Amino acid sequence: MADSIDKFEQRTAETPREVADRMLPEDPVYRELAEKVVFFKIKEIEGASEKALETKAPADAINLGLVAGMQIVAKLYAQRIYYLPEVIMASRTMTKGIAVAEARMPGGREARGTVIMHAVEGDPHDIGKNIAAVMMRAAGYKVVDLGKDVPATEAVAKAAEIRPLFMSGTALMTTTMDALPKEAAMMKEKGIDVPLMGCGSAVTREFANSYDLGIYSEKAPQTPPIADRLLEGWDWKRIRSEWNDIVKEAQRWRTDATRCRTERGSDVRST
Repeated sequence: MADSIDKFEQRTAETPREVADRMLPEDPVYRELAEKVVFFKIKEIEGASEKALETKAPADAINLGLVAGMQIVAKLYAQRIYYLPEVIMASRTMTKGIAVAEARMPGGREARGTVIMHAVEGDPHDIGKNIAAVMMRAAGYKVVDLGKDVPATEAVAKAAEIRPLFMSGTALMTTTMDALPKEAAMMKEKGIDVPLMGCGSAVTREFANSYDLGIYSEKAPQTPPIADRLLEGWDWKRIRSEWNDIVKEAQRWRTDATRCRTERGSDVRST
């Protein structure tokens, strides 16, 4: 039986190229950037990024090319086609490309606000957090990334020090998700009135709404619109009550970005 299962898995397993071909952007410029990330062409990414910026805006190169590639890597990791070494190499490739794009953004990109991101205590998974952090930086926010397996005391202490727009905690395991209400309780006790965003596959909207300060982000592209609302003065209760509208806005952003991708053509955005 075990041999039969192994043979079945060998027949049905996809290659990285097959997964990538399904998910890569249609636009050839963004496609090239994404491919460099997926196949960790770290020696080629800077040149490819410079070339992309001849016809694309820096934020679009990041979101529609580099981040798109990392999302494919996340898919490959979830399907156990890629493992941690491949994820690390892809992440380094993406980071080098982002540095090139960010250097071309006007005014050195003064931060609109500061957020804290971390994977909660006991949780070693940070791919989704890293993708969300990239999107937040592309949207103009400063991200203080505490990393993974962060003790609750350390996360709360940093929130007390910085008083960010929000702090996000990622949990991909049901055994670690209880760190979120623990952090929220500690923050309340210390008078830190900062929204605590619950993220990761183990976290649901209902769970994030079950403790004070809790808000929810299901997918990385939803995070910048939530930050925008907090910057406008919304509190965590209003974020909860109007969450569906924020999600729709995030979807519109993706649709508009795709439309811009096709309409811009070869127009050069001077930076």
